[in-house]
Amino acid sequence: MIDMKHHITTIIALAAALLLQVSCYDLRFGDEFLGEHPESSGATLDTLFSSAANAERVLTKAYSYLPYGLPTGKDNGHAYDKLGLNILESITDLNHSRRENPSDGPRNLYYSGAYGSNINSDGRGCEAYRFGEENEYSAIRYAWIYIENASRIPELSSTDRRRKEAEAKMIIAIAYSELLRYMGGVPLLKHSVEESEEMYFPRATFSETVDYIVQLLDEAAPYLNWKNDGTENGRMTKAGALGLKLRILLWAASPTFNSDTPWHPEADAYTCYGNYDKERWKRAMDAGEAFFKELATNGKYGLTQATEKTHAGYRAAFRSAYYDRGGTEILITTRRGYNVSILDQFLTEARYSGPTLNYVNMFAWADGADFPEDFNWEKPSRQPFFDASGNPTREPRLYETVAVPGDTWKNGTMAPVYMEAQQYVAGVGFLQKKFILDYDSDRSGKPVQWPYLRLPEVMLSYAEAINEYNGGPDATAYDMINDVRARVGLPEIQAGLLQTEFREALIKERALELGYEEVRWFDLVRWGRKDDFTKKLYGLQSSVATGSNTAPKSFNFSVTEIATRNWATSWDTKWYLAAFPQTEVDKDYGIVQNPGW
Repeated sequence: MIDMKHHITTIIALAAALLLQVSCYDLRFGDEFLGEHPESSGATLDTLFSSAANAERVLTKAYSYLPYGLPTGKDNGHAYDKLGLNILESITDLNHSRRENPSDGPRNLYYSGAYGSNINSDGRGCEAYRFGEENEYSAIRYAWIYIENASRIPELSSTDRRRKEAEAKMIIAIAYSELLRYMGGVPLLKHSVEESEEMYFPRATFSETVDYIVQLLDEAAPYLNWKNDGTENGRMTKAGALGLKLRILLWAASPTFNSDTPWHPEADAYTCYGNYDKERWKRAMDAGEAFFKELATNGKYGLTQATEKTHAGYRAAFRSAYYDRGGTEILITTRRGYNVSILDQFLTEARYSGPTLNYVNMFAWADGADFPEDFNWEKPSRQPFFDASGNPTREPRLYETVAVPGDTWKNGTMAPVYMEAQQYVAGVGFLQKKFILDYDSDRSGKPVQWPYLRLPEVMLSYAEAINEYNGGPDATAYDMINDVRARVGLPEIQAGLLQTEFREALIKERALELGYEEVRWFDLVRWGRKDDFTKKLYGLQSSVATGSNTAPKSFNFSVTEIATRNWATSWDTKWYLAAFPQTEVDKDYGIVQNPGW
């Protein structure tokens, strides 16, 4: 069992004791190594900061602990992958897990309602977030070690030193951003902790945690490059700092935390503001305005555009936008390693989870018209995925996000989502396509990054802040959402929407554009969307109507109900924030349990 007091200081204490080992051989920037394999024996702080190359290993180690959304296994010294090698979308309305193995977090902890503050045995480490055993405090510790010793690096210019220190501050800001969104206010370590210090780390309030993240980003931004390319690609940038500031201020301004009505009867200063202040929306709006002013001045970022205005061209642009390194819309990228084999287990497990029909129905027809809620699946008036000639009938992002009946999946094979398919596994009737891609050759030599923050999120967040502060959308807000839609060939949303109508359009667009990028869960939480947590979820059963079992041309469909999740019938807003493990609360170093747990 990990003692949090020990956990917070372990690596720092080891460094002081001349035992620091920095193993970062699997992390690359700009697709290049940041140096040779480090020594296998211990190194003193004097040694580590005696040269830029050695010191870089400490900073790179901090980078290696940044959050990564795809399951990569339990290696490289990182914490267990969240949800037992599952994905965060599986506890939203967009995806459903049908994995029956005992480590599956969604089924065994969330759908069953068994999640709580006393998880142990097979469930431990399979939560969406387990405070005290995640990577964030490791990132924070290594970043502080770098900041406090960077002045000792002899050949590093003052300009380069300030930039590297700013990178470290931004790493700390990202780590606290994750902690804030999962836990609320958390202990704030503002320096490297000495072994001799009193081991007392009380929770900061929600407000204090938000303000500290913003402070770190404000301090870092002036010293960072606007964009990094070549061998610097993957490092922190000013664009990333400004974009993350908007994400955090939007989170803080959202009604779950910014309201006169507590989101839970036990909600306190650690988990919300405790009152409503419209100016919090203005802080978010101002952050968005600042980002786009800098973008207008510096350029270099923009939505990845299709080289040809066809369905295939739009798909290729969307795929490149989130998947490829070094593009023009990835503001923050995180990486676990260079070899694509780190995702092998995820690719295998992906057959046992899939998108819900609820999610599939969000995607419009190819002409941009809404897919009807009352679509007759048993006797469809038009084909829902491909017409008689094999042409797609829905918007391009559907086919890049979801493997639907009649489309390909891995290795260019027919997606096994219909009953006659050779590798068919009964479930929701769809498979995740995003991050998996059609062919192995698409992944060859192109290790996947994690798009922690993309330009479309910033655009839609800015539009949201405008809508909420001004009581409705303006021309800029419409431009933001319509530019995101135009990139995949969809028509504009016409002006004239009410504030509530535009809000719903934005939340839906975020689900379509940013699905499987760990956005939906946090959108549901910050807006307190109980109806989306508790609504009935559906799958789709498909069978061959015409053609052969290996080359079907059309399908028969029937809608199936997905087993009810516990919170659908016994909803409690406590689910908005994770529980602190009771073992951490009992250690009496300053943790106060989250509401309801």
